[in-house]
Amino acid sequence: MHHSNILVLGGTGFVGSHLVAQLVAQGRHVIVPTRRAIRARHLAVLPTVEIVETDIHQEQALAKLMRRTDAVINLVGILHSRPGTGAARYGPDFARAHVELPIRIVAACGVAGVKRFLHMSALGADRNAPSMYLRSKAAGEDAALSHPAVATTVFRPSVVFGEDDAFLNMFAGMQRWFPVIPLGGADARFQPIYVEDVAQAFVNALDNQHTVGKVYELAGPEVFTLRELVQLAGRASGHPRPVIGLPPALARLQALVLELAPGGPVMSRDNLDSMKADNVARGPIAPELGVTPQALEAIASRYLGEAGSRSHFDQYRVRAKR
Repeated sequence: MHHSNILVLGGTGFVGSHLVAQLVAQGRHVIVPTRRAIRARHLAVLPTVEIVETDIHQEQALAKLMRRTDAVINLVGILHSRPGTGAARYGPDFARAHVELPIRIVAACGVAGVKRFLHMSALGADRNAPSMYLRSKAAGEDAALSHPAVATTVFRPSVVFGEDDAFLNMFAGMQRWFPVIPLGGADARFQPIYVEDVAQAFVNALDNQHTVGKVYELAGPEVFTLRELVQLAGRASGHPRPVIGLPPALARLQALVLELAPGGPVMSRDNLDSMKADNVARGPIAPELGVTPQALEAIASRYLGEAGSRSHFDQYRVRAKR
C-alpha cells in the first residue's frame, strides 16, 4: 500500500526535519504538528507540508490529526527528565514523552482506522538498561507494538550526526572556547549514523509490509569511543584540544554540575548511566531497509567548521522553485 498522507510527530526536530524533506521529495503530503508554528518555519517553505499548531499530548488533538492521515511517524524524544519517585523506573518527563505518548498514538490510530505506524526508539533500549532514558524507550517500544490492528515498525538508531546535530557540533563548539576538555564516559562506545540514512530507513520502510512488526537497529559503519568522537570534532572544526578522561566519581560530579546548568542540562547523570552500555549494533542494517550507511569523518569534516546548518534544505527549495 502506498501511504500518501503522513503525520509526522516530532517533525520539527533534527531527524524529523530531514525525514519530512525526504517525504516531500517523493510528493507525499506531510502534516507536521507543533506547539508553536515558528518552530516549523524551516519546513513551511517545502511543498506539500502542512503545519498544524496543536498539542499532540491531548487526545482530542491527536484524534483530529488522524482524520486525514493514512500513516503516522513518531519521532518525539527527550534526553533529560526529572528523576522518578518510589517504584518509578523512569522520570515523569520520560514517561510522558516516551511511554504515554506512544500509548495515546496507537489508541488514536486504532479508533481512526490508521493502519501504519513507524516509531523511533533508541539503540540500547531495554527494560533492564542502566538509565531511565533507555528503560523508558523500551517501554515505549512495547506500547508502539501493542495494538493488534496497527502495523508498527520500530527503529533503534545509535547517536545521529549531521549538519545541524546537537552532538558533534556541541563538542566542536566547546573546543573553540576551552583549552582542555575533561570528559566523563570517555571510553563509552558509539556507532554514529548519518541523519539522512536514518530518514531513508524510515522512508523505505513506510510502504514495505515486510518490515511490519519488526525492530530495526540503525548504526553507521564505524565504532568510536566518546573520546575519539570529541577529538574528531576538534580536528574537523580546526580547534583540537587535549581530552582528559575523568574517573567515575569525577565524571558523576561533572554530570551533576552540567545537569544544573542555567538554560537546561547540557548533560545529566542519567546520560552518564546510558553510557554504561555500549551503543553498538549487533549487526549491519537489515537489507530490506535499503540503506548503506555513510562514514562519519568525511561528512563531519564538511560541516563542523562551517555555518549554515540548514543548507541541505536549499536543494528542496530549488526543486520546488521557492
